[in-house]
Amino acid sequence: MNVLLISTYELGHQPLSLASPAAWLRRAGANVTCVDVSVTPLTEAMVANAGLIGISVPMHTATRLALTLLPRLRATAPEAFIVCYGLYAPLNASMLRAAGADCCLGGEVEAVLTAIWQRLAAGERPPSIDTIALHRLDLIPPDRSDLPPLNRYATLVTATEMRYAGYTEATRGCKHLCRHCPVVPVYNGRFRVVPRSTVLADIRAQVAAGARHITFGDPDFLNGPGHVLPIVRAMHAEFPDVTYDVTIKIEHILRYAHLLPELRATGCIMVVSAVEALDDEILARFAKRHTRADIVRAVELLRANDIALNATFVAFTPWTTRQRYRELLIGIAELGLIESVAPVQYGLRLLIPAGSRLLELPDVQALVGQFDPVALAYPWQHPDPAMDELQRQVMALAQASEQCGASRSSFYQRLLDLCDQIIGPGERPIVLPEPTPIPRLSEPWYCCAEPSGNQLITTFL
Repeated sequence: MNVLLISTYELGHQPLSLASPAAWLRRAGANVTCVDVSVTPLTEAMVANAGLIGISVPMHTATRLALTLLPRLRATAPEAFIVCYGLYAPLNASMLRAAGADCCLGGEVEAVLTAIWQRLAAGERPPSIDTIALHRLDLIPPDRSDLPPLNRYATLVTATEMRYAGYTEATRGCKHLCRHCPVVPVYNGRFRVVPRSTVLADIRAQVAAGARHITFGDPDFLNGPGHVLPIVRAMHAEFPDVTYDVTIKIEHILRYAHLLPELRATGCIMVVSAVEALDDEILARFAKRHTRADIVRAVELLRANDIALNATFVAFTPWTTRQRYRELLIGIAELGLIESVAPVQYGLRLLIPAGSRLLELPDVQALVGQFDPVALAYPWQHPDPAMDELQRQVMALAQASEQCGASRSSFYQRLLDLCDQIIGPGERPIVLPEPTPIPRLSEPWYCCAEPSGNQLITTFL
């Protein structure tokens, strides 16, 4: 019986979410085909020949794409057992099942997927039970053997060169409970480590395949400093010319400031951090556990250690007034972060998905409408209609700027002009210093962004 594992979108990375379960299933004896439909066409023959189909849904965009794909999978393979797995699967189980899935898995899914295949291979129909599995697994090295080569994925872009970028994870889940984060409803403050030998084996395989940069996709790389530091030390000792980037909370940048010199010395050239806002009231609503003053200090620390910051924001919220949005733009310029913010970040609108802790807030409960099964979020409208119109226009400008390769500084200037047009003239930065480009990955999208029109066109022949 054949197994088909499908990824719809994984932020331009070669999908670890296929490679890890593929290794488990192949070790058990399964014949597995992995297809990343953002890169490779999915054919009817692939689907029709599969007895077990797994679709990875680690983020909002991937889940929206899975919903468009599921009915076609079900029609092509009516007898197949279809599993959706990943962070967004259990939270959107009713919609995914209505579209054609048999069950939805979250958390540590490899062993559960393997058990489902074993029952199918034995001639049994597994129960259609949605599961969040948080037991500790002895994870094995991922199997990337039939995934597209790294030259089909995002690359690291610096001022002087481009590097093929690999992707791995040293930990899963997160210790923190930020209200808007999709990790929280599944892991609820828990995190799991991936064995060091497994992480290093995965890095080794990707370097052999051409990677000269590694993205560590952990929700927060410093949830377990004692676990991850030996990994980057060993990676640097074996591959001294390989660089890497990590995701770290502002709170942890401050708490573990003494570790930043070692991160830089071992090859860390960029930190992704969910800054989210420069307004303390909005940050408190998100339960981010940092303030604007903390952000200023974190920027200084990273700059002092020659580590670039890739800052992410939730620019449009119900509490983002015209003045607050302008203050965000001015603050980004005053902190010297124009090159640190991808255009899409200026247009991201707060998503309130199923299970979001934001729904604990009374004013959010009063604001949202009924859950939208197509958008996979609770809808809300800004009390100022001009802000919703501005958000739409900013996203359109961001997509156009990315497509034509405009610089971030030129986008920023156009954004200021757009604000003047839609919400009226306002304050601008007194001095806009000439920015210095920072290292960045060539895929600018973001896990909590609404999918673009092009992304909603799935490849299925």
